[in-house]
Amino acid sequence: MKTPHFYAVIIGSEILNARREDKHFLYVRDALLRRGHTLFSSFIIKDDPILIHNTFNMIKNDPDAVMFSFGGIGSTPDDLTRQIAANVFSDGVLVPHKEFTDHIIERFADAAYPHRIHMAELPKNSGLLHNVINNMSGFYLYDRYFFMPGFPEMSHPMVEDALERFYPKASLTYRHTLVAQTSENTLIDVMELMDEGIDFSSLPMMNGGNPTVEISVASSDQKLSKANFKRFIDALESKSIPYSLINNTSE
Repeated sequence: MKTPHFYAVIIGSEILNARREDKHFLYVRDALLRRGHTLFSSFIIKDDPILIHNTFNMIKNDPDAVMFSFGGIGSTPDDLTRQIAANVFSDGVLVPHKEFTDHIIERFADAAYPHRIHMAELPKNSGLLHNVINNMSGFYLYDRYFFMPGFPEMSHPMVEDALERFYPKASLTYRHTLVAQTSENTLIDVMELMDEGIDFSSLPMMNGGNPTVEISVASSDQKLSKANFKRFIDALESKSIPYSLINNTSE
């Protein structure tokens, strides 16, 4: 993949009905930003098998997807993620993972049966994500789909582990940003000229009742980023619209 598209899938009816607060979105966002990556999309969804399946399937259809999924990998009947992950990303078969099976038996002995032992039934070719709290692992497939518990204390170290192992640092991005004393409507013609490979955003604001707009242009190609940003500057200066540069960085 040229540029990974990072997805966060947060599974938990208890978040949607306000029994718990989400702790994952901000953590994943910031863990990615520390390495120069950004989230492509994030979802908070019910513990609903059809919805989980459809969400996973949509992400699978993105050839550049990297997914962090939180929740649903335990041993109770409402833990649906392992089977759905096998259905979507593998052949639908769950197989006992030997190392994980040994960890469960070592921790729980006879109490591993009849329920806890099922946590070690994973899609074929799964790798393990170490659980620093109790050694009850998360798992991953193809170095790009990562499945973790819903507990932040367990899952957030797994996020760090996965990123350090597989996506430690993004390629350099060159970003240019300005704030112009005009509405974004003034610059739509320029926006339509942006070259392929340019990531740009237009954020309208009000300043003392007057419209302003923040324009940000970024690319891994330094010359391309600068050339497309200059189009906005040229348009503003041709119309004598005041603007200020607020950010010109490499990320």
